[in-house]
Amino acid sequence: MYDRTFFSTRLGKASLASIAAMTAMIALTSQMGMVANDAAFAQPQSRSTTLIELA
Repeated sequence: MYDRTFFSTRLGKASLASIAAMTAMIALTSQMGMVANDAAFAQPQSRSTTLIELA
């Protein structure tokens, strides 16, 4: 399924670009020291018990 003919198509090139972008994101976030514990700062904080999740 994943051979030269697939990667020469438009979809194959897009998949390679996606893989490269994900790899770069992982490399950059690991260099900045961001791990799962650091993700808590981006969570919404509320004093009330009602939080609304936007989709």
